[in-house]
Amino acid sequence: MDEQLFFKKLNSLCTSKEIFDFLSSLEAMSDTMASGALQRISEVEVDDSGLKNPEGVLENEVFRALCFQFEFESSKLSNTGLLNALQALIKLRIDPQSTLMASLLSEGKERLGKGQLTVKNLCALGESLLELEGPSCATLEQIVNHMQEKDIEKWSPREMVMVYKMLQVTFREGEQYQDLLNRLNSVTLNIVSQLSPKFTSIILNSLVVLHQAQAVPLITALCKHSVKHIPYFTGDELINVLEAFLYFGHREEIFTEALETHVPKSISTMHPQTVSKVMQYCCQKMILSKPIFDAAAESFISDADRFSTDQIAGYIIPFGTLNYLPPSAASLFRKLETVLHTRFSHFQPCTLLKLLHSCVLIQRYPVNFLPKIFSPYFLQQLQAQPPGLDRIVTSQLTQLFLTVTLECPFYEGPKLLPKYQVKAFLMPPSSLDVHLLKRVKTGLLYLLKKRIYFASEVSTPYFYTVDIEIKLDEEGFVLPAAQCEEVHRRVALCVDGQNRFCVNSHNLLGEEAIKQRHLQLLGYEVVQIPFFEIESLQNCRKVAEYLQKKIFPHTYGLGC
Repeated sequence: MDEQLFFKKLNSLCTSKEIFDFLSSLEAMSDTMASGALQRISEVEVDDSGLKNPEGVLENEVFRALCFQFEFESSKLSNTGLLNALQALIKLRIDPQSTLMASLLSEGKERLGKGQLTVKNLCALGESLLELEGPSCATLEQIVNHMQEKDIEKWSPREMVMVYKMLQVTFREGEQYQDLLNRLNSVTLNIVSQLSPKFTSIILNSLVVLHQAQAVPLITALCKHSVKHIPYFTGDELINVLEAFLYFGHREEIFTEALETHVPKSISTMHPQTVSKVMQYCCQKMILSKPIFDAAAESFISDADRFSTDQIAGYIIPFGTLNYLPPSAASLFRKLETVLHTRFSHFQPCTLLKLLHSCVLIQRYPVNFLPKIFSPYFLQQLQAQPPGLDRIVTSQLTQLFLTVTLECPFYEGPKLLPKYQVKAFLMPPSSLDVHLLKRVKTGLLYLLKKRIYFASEVSTPYFYTVDIEIKLDEEGFVLPAAQCEEVHRRVALCVDGQNRFCVNSHNLLGEEAIKQRHLQLLGYEVVQIPFFEIESLQNCRKVAEYLQKKIFPHTYGLGC
């Protein structure tokens, strides 16, 4: 039978029975046709859970006859017939230790050694070896060495993707494959627009694993190209893409918009791990996407019982970090409390602490669980597991304790011992906008005339650092910053640059919101100086007038 007609007929068949009946009707077929038949059987009979009808396939006489022929005539097969059969049999879960698989693999490796394989053949063999023997397979290096001699310009997208996958397991920084990788990155850039969702995801994942941060044009092109594929990525593919965005620090507004369109309408069918990764992406990029967060909250309320503990944390922590309560907040935190009551002991101590800490950022107080958190047993568990009681962990413990002290006076459980408390909360260097602080200080100098009347970056006895502090006496006169007597009021100026807000938003991040709340409860008069109020003021006098209205609203203006 003509091969073209054979494959046309073969691809129209939808069950293994139809395929076997069709094969039985033929007097003879080439090895390419036979391997194609095996591939078609694997396509119709294998799904995510494995082989649908093992007996109907593996015990079938036609199937056994085909396998017999491939095993005992492997040396007579064409390269395509040999390698296509190997791939199909792997997909059909044939025992890797069987004589059939050993015969085909041995023949493939022998032809590799003799240099008889084309680029397409090399990629097929590499894919089979990765499936059968995993990343430790020594032959993969041999295949990559052969690939170095080939002309990349002539490779198909599938072949390029397969080489990226092989390089992931054979590449070691500083070794001979960087030149191949540079050439591959360069050629891939020209075909980005042709890449399917699957290939886009695989290449981005490879670039992450291979630490290819220098391939900026390719990364940018792939990230932009991924936008149109968002509705078509599988869960795992979307996770790879999001991880690449995070790893390379890339942000694309149209990508976020595409996520906002896709996630809310698809969330009911998305895997919790995928949604958790979307939330992590928004959290790390400081993107407060209300459509995504509201949909995640509804999904959590419905399905949290089937989530892993890490997924539960992945859904909830971003709400605290980005300081956002969804419309369904009451139901969301009721559900969280129920889940914590039933599965408290299943959480890793560090994950549990992060989760409860994120709740207090948005004034959701886990008082029923704090006695366990402050218990010596839990603190020992925290200490025993990485990262141990490092500065971040002890800061979270201290802030939890400070929150219940200031905001939950009815709490009567165990306290956090001083040895677990930090002396001051860490303030990330990026949190303070130095340029904005300088403008405010210059304006204050213009307003108060002398530098002695205010202090900047002041450590308080209450763990927080105040950006600028001004002290007033009982009559409202400004005192020198160094004076400690007769201080009646303390004004804390919070100089909030863009890094303290969610991206493209006036929504303060959770860490800054809780700081301002606590400073107020500790007796400070908190005055917020956000970047968006001050950035348009053109000169020092304008800034001083603005500050005078913010800090001393009831006193005379500069002109009086």
